[in-house]
Amino acid sequence: MAQFIKNVKGTNLIEFDNGGFDSWCVYLTRTNCTKYAPKDLEYFTILQELGIIYGRERLYSDFVEFYNLTNAHIESNVLNLITSISEKYQEHSEQIDIWFTVIYSGMVAEENKLNAKLKKRIKRLGMHQLLIEGVTPQIAATFSKGKKWWELDKLMILKGF
Repeated sequence: MAQFIKNVKGTNLIEFDNGGFDSWCVYLTRTNCTKYAPKDLEYFTILQELGIIYGRERLYSDFVEFYNLTNAHIESNVLNLITSISEKYQEHSEQIDIWFTVIYSGMVAEENKLNAKLKKRIKRLGMHQLLIEGVTPQIAATFSKGKKWWELDKLMILKGF
């Protein structure tokens, strides 16, 4: 059964629902569009483009602001913070609100996954690679695939998270 997370600008519904593994799959439904589970590659590509416009470091810093507040529960104060942050991005505020909310929801899902060792840190690794290191969205989206959790953990510790 779907669990409402947020409706951005009244036309972009973000929710949890059953996915292939559990009920923590993040879905996005836009007006006149079919409900779907956004992939890392999609939002990394959009955030890369927005990073060119607004500055990758700025986008990453704003991400870290709500990352630090993320736990295993959707919190209204964090959703409100994301909306507040997004308003600084002028004509792209809706896009930032959508994708930051999707990423936040994904981190909450990671915090709830059984046997997950890295939890929300896995999303931070992708965002760090994309926005600070400047790797392509394709590399950031697939970097952790097939790697052992302890290899990624060592890398994250070296990066400071």
